Amino acid sequence: MEWSQARQSAVLLTSIASACLLAACGGNGDGSSSSTGGTTSAATTYGGVVLATAYVPGSTTGNPTIQPGYYAGATVCVDANSNGKCDSGEASAKTDANGRFSLQSSASGQLVADIPTSATNTAAGKAVSSHLILRASAAQVADQGATGVVISPMSSEVQRLVEANNTSYATEKANLAARLSGPALGTASVTVSGADALADANKLSGAAQQALLFEDNQLVQRYTYATTKFDRGDMYPDNLAVAGGDPSLPALASAGKVSTATAVTPSTAQQTITFAQAQQAAFNVEGVPRYDNIFVIMMENKSTNTILGSASAPNINNLLSSGNQFSTYYATGNPSEPNYTALGGGDDWGITDDAWWGCGAGAPGSATSNAPTDAAFAGGTASDGQPLPALAATPPLDSNHLSNYGSVGCSVGSTANHNVSAPSLFTLLSQAGMTWRTYSESMNPGQDPRADSIADAAVTDTYTGAGGPGTANYAVPKGLYKTKHHPGMAYQSTRNLPEFMANNRTVGGSQYSATDWAKSTAYTIPTGYNYDQLGTDLAKGDVGNLNFVMPDQCDDMHGVGSDASCSGTNLILRGDAYVQQLVTKIQSSPLWKNPLRRVAIVVMFDEGAGSSTSCCGWNATGSSGAPQPIQQDSSGKWAAVATPVTNYNKGNIGHGNSIFGVLTNQPNAPKGIVDSDAYSHFSFVRTLQDMFQIADPQTPSTYLARAKYTESFIAQNILVLPEFAGSADTHFDSVRPMNHAYVIPKTYSQRLNPGDVTGTSLATAQVGPDATQANAWALSK
Repeated sequence: MEWSQARQSAVLLTSIASACLLAACGGNGDGSSSSTGGTTSAATTYGGVVLATAYVPGSTTGNPTIQPGYYAGATVCVDANSNGKCDSGEASAKTDANGRFSLQSSASGQLVADIPTSATNTAAGKAVSSHLILRASAAQVADQGATGVVISPMSSEVQRLVEANNTSYATEKANLAARLSGPALGTASVTVSGADALADANKLSGAAQQALLFEDNQLVQRYTYATTKFDRGDMYPDNLAVAGGDPSLPALASAGKVSTATAVTPSTAQQTITFAQAQQAAFNVEGVPRYDNIFVIMMENKSTNTILGSASAPNINNLLSSGNQFSTYYATGNPSEPNYTALGGGDDWGITDDAWWGCGAGAPGSATSNAPTDAAFAGGTASDGQPLPALAATPPLDSNHLSNYGSVGCSVGSTANHNVSAPSLFTLLSQAGMTWRTYSESMNPGQDPRADSIADAAVTDTYTGAGGPGTANYAVPKGLYKTKHHPGMAYQSTRNLPEFMANNRTVGGSQYSATDWAKSTAYTIPTGYNYDQLGTDLAKGDVGNLNFVMPDQCDDMHGVGSDASCSGTNLILRGDAYVQQLVTKIQSSPLWKNPLRRVAIVVMFDEGAGSSTSCCGWNATGSSGAPQPIQQDSSGKWAAVATPVTNYNKGNIGHGNSIFGVLTNQPNAPKGIVDSDAYSHFSFVRTLQDMFQIADPQTPSTYLARAKYTESFIAQNILVLPEFAGSADTHFDSVRPMNHAYVIPKTYSQRLNPGDVTGTSLATAQVGPDATQANAWALSK
């Protein structure tokens, strides 16, 4: 089910119009044929409500608070010509202070609610921030009764799915109910009926209402974005979803602004977007479909040639062959911290070491402009019941917790500022009322997640899995859990989120059990402490939209301490087995087993182990250049930031090829795709922003940091991007969503980092495009 990637082609451009006629954009709304805008023998009275929701910031549990309400001052009409507008000849009425409407019309068709910025969202108690169009199909009107229609994001979604899948109202109503039922937001079992799915959420209660509101909140953002695309007359499909390549590039190539070696020939003609197309495009931004939950399993420090085809990594190789992979995927630098920081926000901000996240920012509480401003946490309870201890404004700053603090120059002005003030993926998701989690193995129970774990002689066990047996009764070493391996830790805005403490969660380990940890003498363990929140959250549907899963430094192939199982080949065997343990845990969950929810697992490495290279939106001229971050001013022009970032030109250098594999729970999704186009951590950030619709391709400033650096963007802003002035390969140096839309020119040789692919099938650089341009994220073939 759902809109497939193949429909991004020219066939899709005509099929939307056909689907609109067959699926009741102006007909029956149930997939049967009907004339458009027919009339009845007598006027019909239509009535009902227009449902609203509002996200209320401030929840400390990890799950957002969503309030129900209504839209007052919206215009409702019978959209007889199916154009998504309330035209002057169509009967209409305004909703009252309670969101109710009543009108009479002799026309038939879908009902449209046009919600302008002059309307009021009663759930938020303020004016609507952006124009929004919602609708309810004629079939829903017949189902609910002409005077009891609920126009909502859910009603819009049912009709969108009817058009996308060429199915019926009854089918998609049942599918939506099944999608919302099951474990959800910490409740072991939620039952949502078809009637409830399209009901007035203000009149529901309990878990069913919570499930509806959480989904409604995400849908209203999608439909607001669809309305924006429709209002401004976007071209369809999005530029970076057009098969063959970005349609803006040919003109830039002819003007000499883009390398002719990588000039593209788009194979799909664009056209001005229609209402129906805008609604589909909002769920397929830049060819990246909407997913409900992504689990990113982070591994460490192994290049492609170390893992691909290795007998020491059978599970990861099975994942690659049974799922999809991106074979030319690059890290941003070396060592770990810059890569995790880049994954969290699209830039490493000049960080080139693994130092404490406050390094270079000034002492906490000092007058330094960017000194950490973390506030004390009063304690509480996470959404899954995990007790949260009270914590001071800063974590312990001693050498036990911060093993690298003081080992490098941390004074202000001499090293990169590790306390990043820019927004991150986590802040954008939070602001949208969506959820995120980080699940870290081997966090000392009850410790501050902002501090590295410490050694504990009281906690011992012998590793017995693949790569073992390990050293007998080995005590927990220092640094199994490291804050440098947290994609959000460097961002002050992320640490300031009210849900930050609740969202730093645990995952069960491969060596130390709950019984082992309970013997700890280093901390007072909170009563009822859960050592495997990932397992609990999967069973109760309480995971995030985006979830980063970080194994400890013996299970992520990094290595720490002297346990015999935590080095050399044993380390790879051990990490590979732990990946399978995590994958099995996720795939055994009811969440994964519900195909109406779109779930994916990514297994990736933070960096390879080869030499630095220049790729994919990096500092193309190396540290000899003088780049600075850029920002857009009020006039729309881009310029370097007013206050230079210390040592920024030393970052974003790049570092080797590494494994990136994807598994999805979609039964009809394509398998065995090997996408060899060049991607990077910045590409993944862009892809995630598209996937969760927390950016707009027409507004580069909505993309985090270097995730905006598409080939077109670089070409048009080259004067304020000095690191790209000497680049001869605009394709290789650009960022693009990981959607396989770009077709490599026939004579172009793919650039690789040879040291990372020696001995693999990738050792010989590919010339020309892949055999297939299939999208590894596609929901169906």
